[in-house]
Amino acid sequence: MKKILTALLTATALIGAPTALTSTASAQDVTRVVPSSQTQVQLSYSPVVKESAPAVVNIFTSRTVRTRARSSFFDQMFGMQRAPRDRVENSLGSGVIVRGNGIIVTNAHVVKGADELKVVLNDRREFEAKVVAQDEETDLAVLRIDTKGEMMPTLRVGADSEPEIGDIVLAIGNPFGVGQTVTSGIISALGRTNVSDISSAIQTDAAVNPGNSGGALVNLNGELIGVNTAIFSRSGGSNGIGFAIPSELVERAIDSALSEGRIVRPWIGARTNSVDATMASALGLDRAKGAVINEILVGGPADKAGLDKGDVILSVAGTAINDDSGLRFKLATMRRGETTPIEYVRDGRTRTARVRVDTPQESPKRDERELEGVHPFNGAVVVNMSPALGEELGFDPYLSGVMVLRVRRGSAANYNRLRPGDLILNVNNFDIDSTQQLDSVLVSEPSDAVWDVQVDRNGRIGALPIRYLPPQN
Repeated sequence: MKKILTALLTATALIGAPTALTSTASAQDVTRVVPSSQTQVQLSYSPVVKESAPAVVNIFTSRTVRTRARSSFFDQMFGMQRAPRDRVENSLGSGVIVRGNGIIVTNAHVVKGADELKVVLNDRREFEAKVVAQDEETDLAVLRIDTKGEMMPTLRVGADSEPEIGDIVLAIGNPFGVGQTVTSGIISALGRTNVSDISSAIQTDAAVNPGNSGGALVNLNGELIGVNTAIFSRSGGSNGIGFAIPSELVERAIDSALSEGRIVRPWIGARTNSVDATMASALGLDRAKGAVINEILVGGPADKAGLDKGDVILSVAGTAINDDSGLRFKLATMRRGETTPIEYVRDGRTRTARVRVDTPQESPKRDERELEGVHPFNGAVVVNMSPALGEELGFDPYLSGVMVLRVRRGSAANYNRLRPGDLILNVNNFDIDSTQQLDSVLVSEPSDAVWDVQVDRNGRIGALPIRYLPPQN
């Protein structure tokens, strides 16, 4: 049966302590050993759990969903239609307190669409929560609760030493809403990039189930090394393959949310694809690795650094890039404006460029305007596309030109079947490059003109059939 990657729709969190457990040796001096005696085998994880649990919270969400009521036979016979019904959906997730003043990190899918958010602490106190920022691409959200000046227990984000495959980890959460639960396991793999478009996830065999979303994955020093987010499962329950978002991405998301009010994901302005075995052979690589640039934004960070189409990115800041998803993950962990070395291959030679990573920019300005007049676009709201606007709206950030943002109901644009997302390419043999130019063309054309309009709809270019014009005043 096909394995299904499942988001943990209810989340539980590992609660951590502000300080690690006391030890005479530093984290760097710790030697990882296999238990060699019965006494060592009987050692307990209880001290770690006691230090960690107070920082894990339950998150209760409620959202109103409008459903269409079913019409009975008699309703249909007499042409009656029942009013839609509103129902409230509740779900359970988890979060981790990462700042003593009430800052909590969880999964974006836990809070998505929520009308109300309630946070319940380990000691059963309840707080109303507000979303500071959320990002569906990284599946992270940052919340805030009003602690009235009280300092909350926190979990330290990140570890003194890098996690390694085979390390023992604990997952603390509230699976299936049964109450706070601790499960143990090991790190099964690192750098899994098949979880989402932006991921380099930690894989663990610690039991993770629905209810663990947004919960914590901690090491034996009580440090947060990951936020649980998804599982591979045939049945929807735990099969011992769970995934957590690494702490380095979690920390960057928290910092950007608090400093900028949104979760920032830097980029280099280059569209890339993973290199497969066939491509690696053609490019002269010894194996499938890296991310090949197949499109580059003119004036973007990569372009300014001298990168070009066909270059294969092998590493960023010393971190090996295995595929396209790994590249996006590494860039997402960096700060905007940070300059980093990028190793790449061109014409069989390995080279290095220094790239200043940045966020997608709004260039050109969106210049949002509603079109009015005696023409087929009356009632349409159009904008200039840019990388920043594309990312904001969930469109391809490399799209350029004039896009329809909204269409007013009952307008000429609505009757002519113009749709949000349409790119206006040409009007009466005028190539359209900006909203200002489009407005000028529409105003200059006579009201009785025969309108010839070309649009790009979901990658398909065609003529827009004009069937209606607004009446003249």
